[in-house]
Amino acid sequence: MPHTDSQPPAPKPPGPRISDLARADGGPGDYLAGLNPEQREAVLAIDGPVLVLAGAGTGKTRVLTTRLAHILALGRARPWELLAVTFTNKAAREMRERITHIIGPSAEGLRWLGTFHSISAQILRRHAELVGLKSTFTILDTDDQERLLKQILEAENIDTKRWTPRTLASLVDQWKNKGWTPQKLPASEDFAQGRAQKLYALYQDRLKTLNACDFGDLLLHVITILSQHEDVLGEYRRRFRYILVDEYQDTNTAQYLWLRLLSSADGNVCVVGDDDQSIYGWRGAEVDNILRFERDFPGAKVVRLERNYRSTKHILGAASGLISANKGRLGKTLWTEADGGDKVQVRGVWDGEAESRLIADEIERWRKDQPGRRWKDCAVLVRASFQMRAFEERFVLLQIPYTVVGGPRFFERAEIRDAHAYLRLIQSEDDDLAFERIVNTPKRGIGDTSVSKLLTIARTMGVSAVAATRQIINSDELQARTRTALSLFLRDLDRWRTLAGQVKHWELTETVLEESGYTDMQRADRASGPARLDNLKELVQAMQAFDSLGAYLEHVSLVMDLDQGAGDDAVQVMTLHAAKGLEFPLVFLPGWEEGVFPSQRSIDEKGEKGLEEERRLAYVGVTRAREQARISFAANRRVYGRWTTQLPSRFVDELPIEHVEAASDTGYYGGAPGLREAKSRWDDAPSFGAGYSSPGWRRAQVNTAGSPAAPRWQRPGVIEGEGRLVATATSSSSAYGIGDRVFHQKFGYGKVRAIEGNKLVVAFDKAGEKKVIDTFVEKG
Repeated sequence: MPHTDSQPPAPKPPGPRISDLARADGGPGDYLAGLNPEQREAVLAIDGPVLVLAGAGTGKTRVLTTRLAHILALGRARPWELLAVTFTNKAAREMRERITHIIGPSAEGLRWLGTFHSISAQILRRHAELVGLKSTFTILDTDDQERLLKQILEAENIDTKRWTPRTLASLVDQWKNKGWTPQKLPASEDFAQGRAQKLYALYQDRLKTLNACDFGDLLLHVITILSQHEDVLGEYRRRFRYILVDEYQDTNTAQYLWLRLLSSADGNVCVVGDDDQSIYGWRGAEVDNILRFERDFPGAKVVRLERNYRSTKHILGAASGLISANKGRLGKTLWTEADGGDKVQVRGVWDGEAESRLIADEIERWRKDQPGRRWKDCAVLVRASFQMRAFEERFVLLQIPYTVVGGPRFFERAEIRDAHAYLRLIQSEDDDLAFERIVNTPKRGIGDTSVSKLLTIARTMGVSAVAATRQIINSDELQARTRTALSLFLRDLDRWRTLAGQVKHWELTETVLEESGYTDMQRADRASGPARLDNLKELVQAMQAFDSLGAYLEHVSLVMDLDQGAGDDAVQVMTLHAAKGLEFPLVFLPGWEEGVFPSQRSIDEKGEKGLEEERRLAYVGVTRAREQARISFAANRRVYGRWTTQLPSRFVDELPIEHVEAASDTGYYGGAPGLREAKSRWDDAPSFGAGYSSPGWRRAQVNTAGSPAAPRWQRPGVIEGEGRLVATATSSSSAYGIGDRVFHQKFGYGKVRAIEGNKLVVAFDKAGEKKVIDTFVEKG
């Protein structure tokens, strides 16, 4: 039964004495033993509001669990009077297990330990009628939510191709994260030409009719209940004698309002977090929540955990120097007592392919030089998923086992498979699997039943699905609107097949994606569409390394065939966002270039706030490393068929030089007119360059000697075009020479006959003369 105002509070049971509590190893002793002074201070400060600023690798989890155990041990609260909020169910389970380890079975009474949403669901079940629901309400998943929104859009005669249910679902989620009900929705929030508020209200009404709510409603309804019913609010404020919130820097506005309602200004509320690791602004997190804690809770005690148990001095020094450039932070400096360790390595390379070669080679060398090291001790952390392709292909070529954490591999992504299906069908009408995949992608009004019927007829006739379709559209086998849609699709397919003989294969790909409506479909998806479009751009760029569409598709087949998947021991490839909370002995951080990292999109959308979040993301990346962190940037990237120069990320220049060991083969700018201000300080280091003939070494000599730099149009390998600096491939960009013996996974052994930029003409022993990309061969 829920506690009411008329029920007298139960007497507090006496808690176990601290000295009687068991240690983790089962022996008697003080569970506070082993805590450093700052950790102990955070555990013992149990009265009033407390902010624990816990830096990366400072033992936060131990502090959290010991603090809860300490409160229970002193008898200051019973297990069911503690509210402990985590961000994941996994974190909640681990916390419960650790507390049970310390205080025993009494920890099973921790009823209110879980995520914001799981705890809100408990509260909402008890008071559902106050928001027009029954206690038996169901919680919709994403598919059900989009299906319901589609019904509402269609009922309002709104074009669901232009105004997609997925986009509206994403907006509704954003609105609920900000604590907005339909009545509070600002006029600036728009969808379907001014109908946002009406559609939101219709959706919420429909949910009540169905006795359902979505994920965002769990918090929003509880906020409504606590705001409008003082008796219920008073009940929970009395119930929760102590409140603890983990990862407070990642809370959004709704979670902030939820917590402020449940905790009084002078209550026993403790939040734990790291303002320097607030990296989820894109999903509603507000770093301001932790920055203003002392204003929200006057007199709050602030404890800083700065002693790091994970990384070396140089890694911590580099990370601390980098994050110090942020203005919006409370401030702390990580340190460690451990001596030794390598400096953070910063390496400039010529292009993206050179970067992938460098990292793959360094991983192999690291394992060879240190026996006993495992593949999974290495991580490659990228800013965006499109960066993964070059590393995945290199790992496949060298048979380095790898796994992509938090998502599919590049060539397995839905948008890449869709693009490949279009290209395969253009190349061959007989590819029924490709036909089935994209005949109604994007939606053309050709339903699954019609597609299934087409495939059945094709098998019966013994012809391809396309051939069967050409016959069926002239019959009455299908509905008229379906036949019309199929006719238009075949018309487009025929036009693209003709175009394939007239333009470059990557230009064909761009045309197909645009004319089919596929890119418009992704643009309409404001949630995940931009990332998918970036992946498609990377696909188009990757195709430019191949002579023909057939050669590219053959390459993809080879890569997929060689990639048999990795076991448990594999190099970890993931985005920086996915890496939060993880740690590895060796961490690679590629692509530190302006526009890539920091992300230009983030800066354009959020300005200085976006830049500071990008810098926090860089800080998170560096602090994932226990022993070695290696940062790299490329001087050139291929964009729409042309080589463009890249500027090193401003984050590279912000790294304290005393903690960094730098080397560059980029030959940056050479003091070219108009580019002096863009030059990175690393380019002046005389130690740069792999040898006396490297561009970086030659340019460093020019700079340090004070000699005038050659105009950019006189420098080898660089041409002027369309007002920007672009570089041409030369024979010097290949790591191979004429006469070198090489090995190719498909063609076997051969000898290099000629070099054209990064392409090699190789006379293979068995396959004859072939033209191949140098990144797909190795010394034979």
